[in-house]
Amino acid sequence: MTDRRTLVLASASPARLGLLRQAGLDPQVIVSGVDESALTAATPAELALVLAEAKAAAVAGQLTDGQLVVGCDSVLELDGQALGKPADAEEAVARWRAMRGRSGVLRTGHCVIDTANGRSSSATASTTVHFGQPDDAEVAAYVASGEPLHVAGAFTLDGRSAPFVTGIEGDPGNVIGLSLPLLRSLLADLDVRITDLWAD
Repeated sequence: MTDRRTLVLASASPARLGLLRQAGLDPQVIVSGVDESALTAATPAELALVLAEAKAAAVAGQLTDGQLVVGCDSVLELDGQALGKPADAEEAVARWRAMRGRSGVLRTGHCVIDTANGRSSSATASTTVHFGQPDDAEVAAYVASGEPLHVAGAFTLDGRSAPFVTGIEGDPGNVIGLSLPLLRSLLADLDVRITDLWAD
């Protein structure tokens, strides 16, 4: 039996780390340090992918021991615009007022780089999110919790905004930060089975 490959998550996101651990993986975390504001793309889906690829490449460039690097980035597409983390509480309130009673598409770019041979595979997963109609007091309370300032789209499925999301179409993990089915597919493109990365 060969030694298990080391999986590296190029993200500071505790939600992504949690998803990987729940799926039996135990990745090392190395934050990419990529300046997200310096990157642009024609569409929100392309932007999410460009950011994910940049993060994975930045971390892979530091490694030499055959690790598998996973980079991800999420944006919410609403009215054709890519919405990341709100800059401040005021923006988070405005965001929720714009989203409530409507639907958006959470786009998460995924990139896997095999540092053993330089091969990579990447794609964007998309999940439609239907927002409820929290009233102004509920929005204010949610923003005051601080949670929406740390997540793309100013909401998350696994936190305090869960009661304000009425449904989704697609992979829920993608909304939390990482699509495990897509990760499995990208690893398979690189001739790696996800089951071979399970921790003991």
